[in-house]
Amino acid sequence: MIEIAAVELVNRRLTGQHFHRYLNPDRDIEEGAMQVHGITREFLEDKPRFGDVVDDFLAFIQDSELVIHNASFDVAFLNAELGLIGRGPLDQFCAGVVDTLAIARGLHPGQRNNLDALCKRYEVDNSSRTLHGALVDCELLAQVYLGMTRGQDTLLIESAEDQSVSLAGAAMRQRPPVLRMKTSEADEALHRGALEEIERESRGNCLWNRLQVP
Repeated sequence: MIEIAAVELVNRRLTGQHFHRYLNPDRDIEEGAMQVHGITREFLEDKPRFGDVVDDFLAFIQDSELVIHNASFDVAFLNAELGLIGRGPLDQFCAGVVDTLAIARGLHPGQRNNLDALCKRYEVDNSSRTLHGALVDCELLAQVYLGMTRGQDTLLIESAEDQSVSLAGAAMRQRPPVLRMKTSEADEALHRGALEEIERESRGNCLWNRLQVP
């Protein structure tokens, strides 16, 4: 591994928090790979080894669900590096792994589902992706993931000041009381039918069915 990155999503929004390190692999870089990412052995000579940054990386992902494109590929590399320094596999540190390639293949069978193709399909601007880069790819994948899971089309990273102003404004606004109405059996049947349709369309990802509604 020569580069590792992750961005943080909370409540389906980028928080602006990220982890990014270049790594010294202690070996030459193949010419074909260098043409993809543009990173040279000389650039990496003074960069830390994986073992030097592993604690910071694991702290960043601790107990989080990881969203990775073609997850089996990246997880295999991470587990190999963790094994070399005597650490356990990745699943000991995170809450699970979501493979966006598997999601994309389910939603778009028979089509190209690499990151560039998905950016085009979900109208995500990938003009900054002139070369393969871990941090840029993470930010693009976050937007693609939200698009595939019917999230917002655009992510806005608010500054801490903007967030505090928003929260202060929300606290000042008075909310009207919640209106509770009893539904009829016919309404409940229509509701169940709608949920079944969403469950089929989303291939088992209907969030409502996972909620414990009182």
